[in-house]
Amino acid sequence: MPKIYEYFGLIFLFYSNDHLPIHVHVKSDENESKYILEYQDGKLVDIVPVKTKSPLNERQNRDSIKFIKKYHKQITEKWHNFFVLHRSPKCRKITTKIK
Repeated sequence: MPKIYEYFGLIFLFYSNDHLPIHVHVKSDENESKYILEYQDGKLVDIVPVKTKSPLNERQNRDSIKFIKKYHKQITEKWHNFFVLHRSPKCRKITTKIK
């Protein structure tokens, strides 16, 4: 499971056996949420949370969505590199809060 980002206690990752549509998992301790990135004509139009057994809390969910909005192009690029080109992504630690 390649970890792609760390952001203030949130871990953004893919599972190695993942599938389309493009999505990212976000973990914090025992909790995990999944977000689908919906594109139309090459533009991000929505980030759709998927129900999980132990979702992130409300603040973590808001922070995750803000993060995905800011870094969606890089997340999509990492998805393509990993699942299409079979290149392992590097994890990047983000230490600046997104406003």
